Amino acid sequence: MATVSFYADDVKAARDWYAELLGVEAYFAVPTAEDPQYVEFRIGDFQAELGIINAKFAPHTVGGGPAGSILYWHVDNVEASLARLLELGATLVEEITERGQNTGFITASVTDPFGNIIGIMNNPHYLEIFNATRA
Repeated sequence: MATVSFYADDVKAARDWYAELLGVEAYFAVPTAEDPQYVEFRIGDFQAELGIINAKFAPHTVGGGPAGSILYWHVDNVEASLARLLELGATLVEEITERGQNTGFITASVTDPFGNIIGIMNNPHYLEIFNATRA
C-alpha cells in the first residue's frame, strides 16, 4: 500500500479519532488544521499515507453503512488490535477469522465511526518482506 483514502462528513472528528487510534498526529491539513477538508497521516513501517477527505468530495455515495474496499493492515496482534478498535468506538464487521489451516493468516474488520471499513490481519508474507528489508 502507498496511500489509502477514507471519507468522513466531519474530517476534524475523523482526524482526532485516527490520531487516538494510531498514536500519531496528522502531519498535513488543507485548507487549515482548524477547518480541514483533507488531512494526512504517515503510518506503518514504510510511512504509507492515510488520507481522510471530506465526504462531499467522494466519487461515490458515503453514508448509510460500511463502504469501500477492505484494505488489510498488518498488525502484530489481531486480538489486541481488534479490542483497541472496538474500545475507540469502531463497529465489528467480521470476527477474527483464520484464513486457511495453520497458515498464520488471521483477519478481522470493523467500520470506523465514519463508515469506512478497516481490515486488520496477521500476514506472514508482509513479515517476510519487512524482515528482508531490515537484513
